[in-house]
Amino acid sequence: MTDLTDGPLTGIRVIDLTTVIMGPYSTQLLGDLGADVVKVEPPQGDSTRAYRPARTSGISGSFLNTNRNKRSLAMDLRRPAARVALGRLIEGADVFVHNLRPAVIGRMGFDYAAVRAIRPDIVYCGATGFGSTGPYAEKPAYDDMIQAASGFAALATATRGQPDYAPSVICDKLAGQAIATGILAALLHRQRGGGGQEIEVPMFETAIAFNLVEHFGAAAFDPPMGPPGFARLRVPERRPYRTRDGYVCLLPYSDRNWRDFFEFTGNAAALADPRFATLAERAQVFDELYVLLADEAARRSTTEWMTFCEGADIPCMPVIALDDIRDDPHVRAVGLFEPAEHPLSGAYHVIRQPTRFGATPFRLRHHAPALGQQSRELLVEAGMSETEIDAALEGAA
Repeated sequence: MTDLTDGPLTGIRVIDLTTVIMGPYSTQLLGDLGADVVKVEPPQGDSTRAYRPARTSGISGSFLNTNRNKRSLAMDLRRPAARVALGRLIEGADVFVHNLRPAVIGRMGFDYAAVRAIRPDIVYCGATGFGSTGPYAEKPAYDDMIQAASGFAALATATRGQPDYAPSVICDKLAGQAIATGILAALLHRQRGGGGQEIEVPMFETAIAFNLVEHFGAAAFDPPMGPPGFARLRVPERRPYRTRDGYVCLLPYSDRNWRDFFEFTGNAAALADPRFATLAERAQVFDELYVLLADEAARRSTTEWMTFCEGADIPCMPVIALDDIRDDPHVRAVGLFEPAEHPLSGAYHVIRQPTRFGATPFRLRHHAPALGQQSRELLVEAGMSETEIDAALEGAA
């Protein structure tokens, strides 16, 4: 019986040529599930190592969590000896993942055909900006670009009067989850006897599909029954509401929620208005309802709203600042943040995996590595001689 102490993916080795956020987030997810993730970096390292602040050069605050449960191998893959070493690592790997443009990975000599020739049952994932069969295939891609191109930024026009970016690298992170999901499915396919395969996860198309889950709507029909866009989400008044002493998300949803809300606020006219009686009717007048919510929210404190809503089972949460999330009583109770001591950077907070596995709980096996921290160790594991290792690591020290 396989020892799965480290997680469900114990025994799976991932060769990770990704950088920045999209790819490293995906391999963080795999590492947290127990995979042995080998982070192959250029001599200068992943660019996110240089983010600030940092206590130790090369290990920024964001790098600490995104690259935990990984080992780092630094090599200059422009050098033939380094490419030979990567080939030796691939021989013992289950997954190969990169986020380079197709032409770039091809010039390096590690496209799917080349990697499959080394390991025929490899699960090979190319995390790209755009699908390889379209005219944008060789375009660079960053989160702002994809927010602009996928409809995310345009959605803000209805609520803010002009396109805008979400203050989060949302497309990078959702693509990272898609990469991890695709790799897991391909590993299951292989385990069931289907063999290895190539996976392509294009950030642009992934963001469009994600965006249209609720916004496709009337445009899903052929011919369209109307323009795309989920009406409730495009109402300018949909926002956190100011209370007497802060901000709150106040969200009556069911018919009973709205009746209780109108009774609590003493709004007899709204209580008798047939337009507010059922969800089907309310869906036509969300703009009016949200104005009403904003007006009423300002009349009471956040605590008063929380007390009433919890008693009436109405969805409601205060707006919590990033600075305060760690001190939230629920976050503390579930242990989302765990204290840890990095050997180089000192005390820090680990954001454990939110998904809980009863048999294989989350475990921090490796702190985020220093650049090339396990280079020699990994190449020894690959069966290379000291002479071969010295040649592979030349220029990366």
